[in-house]
Amino acid sequence: MTDAQALEKAATGTNPVAPAPPGVRTAADVVTPELVAQLTKGVVGSGRTANHTPFTGEKLADLPESTPEDVEKAFQAARAAQPVWERTPVRDRAAALLRFHDLLLERQAEVLDLIQLETGKARLHAHEEVQAVAVAARHYGRRAAAYLKPKRHAGAVPTLTKVVELRHPRGVVGQIAPWNYPLELSVGDALPAFVAGNAVVMKPDTETCLTALWARDLLIEAGLPADVFQVVLGEGPVVGPEVVKHADYVSFTGSTRTGREVAQGAAARLVGVSLELGGKNAMLVLEDADIEKAAAGAVRACFSSAGQLCISIERLYVHESIADAFAERFAARTRAMRLGTSLAYGADMGSLVGERQLETVKRHVEDAVAKGAKVLAGGVARPDVGPYFYEPTILDGVTEPMTVCTEETFGPVVSLYRFRTEDEAIEHANSTPYGLNSSVWTKDARRGRAVAARLRTGTVNVNEGYAPAYGSAQAPMGGMKDSGLGRRHGAEGILKYTEAQTIAHQRLLPMAPSLGMDDEQYAAFMSRSLRLMKAFRFR
Repeated sequence: MTDAQALEKAATGTNPVAPAPPGVRTAADVVTPELVAQLTKGVVGSGRTANHTPFTGEKLADLPESTPEDVEKAFQAARAAQPVWERTPVRDRAAALLRFHDLLLERQAEVLDLIQLETGKARLHAHEEVQAVAVAARHYGRRAAAYLKPKRHAGAVPTLTKVVELRHPRGVVGQIAPWNYPLELSVGDALPAFVAGNAVVMKPDTETCLTALWARDLLIEAGLPADVFQVVLGEGPVVGPEVVKHADYVSFTGSTRTGREVAQGAAARLVGVSLELGGKNAMLVLEDADIEKAAAGAVRACFSSAGQLCISIERLYVHESIADAFAERFAARTRAMRLGTSLAYGADMGSLVGERQLETVKRHVEDAVAKGAKVLAGGVARPDVGPYFYEPTILDGVTEPMTVCTEETFGPVVSLYRFRTEDEAIEHANSTPYGLNSSVWTKDARRGRAVAARLRTGTVNVNEGYAPAYGSAQAPMGGMKDSGLGRRHGAEGILKYTEAQTIAHQRLLPMAPSLGMDDEQYAAFMSRSLRLMKAFRFR
């Protein structure tokens, strides 16, 4: 869309609504009693709960609810099944991931409907989850054997000490998954745990659990033993600590506050933990950036999934020489974004997930405006579209007393700031306690990479917002500072689900006085040997 077209469409000052195509499916068409019964048959739960769709606020399905006793039963079943799965050859485990990859792409329409209904996001943003999970399944399906194979290392004494490193699964991984990316942040994170030989007990968010349960069903069809993948549902403060209490390793994605509690629970039991937590991510638009591309990229970076993405951009730092031109183009594109609720492609942004998120967004925007910020686009709720819709919003003139300046909004709101020098922009970008993701825009690739290396975030994207770094599954992804511990993807993303074991085999001579040497002679011999090993560059 050109800037002229965007300005013409934005003449009313409100975001247009994407029309629903004829014959589009409804919630009742998708979430049938038969589907719910099929998906929930693997849930260990003796109580009852329900979830709802953000598009209308109406109930989607009645669901089992797990008690602490149910969580314990789920772990018992997983622990009984895990040893058999561990003994399955790694290439056979990996083959299940590759079959899952194919099934996911073949039947993606089913899960896209569920993702949209449970999260309220636009269909293209839902498809990002399909892409991410397919990439992870392919990567670990192809590379798991290499990551997990025994590795030989140099021994204490060359030729006399033979050393091999083995990787054993941790056992049963406890996974607590959030609501915002119910496919990618549930099964997407579980795939490397499975292929490493673990069982998983997952607690997805109840409001978005049908997506995770659908993925479980598909994995079982692809060859994963059903008991290896247990699901429990219920309130986070009730069920979450029970998962941490029983797990051999904990994987958590969510808020920094809750992440600290999870870490404390895992630490008390001396089990490992990985945490992807909050972010207040920055995008730097340098003076030599392509303004048109940067404005289009900012729309993707700030408003994908209505900003309910840990790695989305909430702070925009633009060089003062191009700030006004950038702001005009960015605001025009933002005002022209189409809002929609239909289970079809066409909408540019969907809904917030619920009342709590909507209230946070309202509070941040109203506080900023009351303290002097200017709204360049959006700034209003859209109940005419759906109960939790809020227009994509750009704020200018944000200063530190404003809540939106420092707190994570987790909604379709971005603050625009101007800077004079590159050092100033980097200092401001690094000024937050968070360190998850950032973005740099420039026509000079070398400069972009140099600036990126100075940003204290786990991932940095040059000339894009978040997708390239996240989608590069061979490279680690995670947060610095208050944004978390550990990494997903790459070697770290699978080895964290394993315990390393070193086996050293000593040959011919012991690591002790021998061949008639007394203690002093042995000490002198070893000292000479150490000097020689350094001289000959032994590692």
